[in-house]
Amino acid sequence: MRTRKVTYIAGGALLCIALVAIPLTVKKEAGFTGTDDKAKDAIAQTNPHYKPWASNFMPTFSDEVSSMFFALQAAIGAGIIGYGLGYLRGSKRKDSGNK
Repeated sequence: MRTRKVTYIAGGALLCIALVAIPLTVKKEAGFTGTDDKAKDAIAQTNPHYKPWASNFMPTFSDEVSSMFFALQAAIGAGIIGYGLGYLRGSKRKDSGNK
């Protein structure tokens, strides 16, 4: 039983490493572009005289700071989802009488 658990943990760790490493090695372009950049390029191609009617309410940050904000947003979202799932599991255990 213990060997099977260690095998699952090792397999999960290898899968996580592969999920991170494969996209970084396959995509050889410098930098990552998001949908905002692609949309801006598409608009510039279809209508070169377009002027944006709205602007950012915050200053533009460097790529590193933007990545940090995105990671922070993902961490907060994961925390909320984890809390919700833990709360539901805890209430289910409380209702059934198991600890």
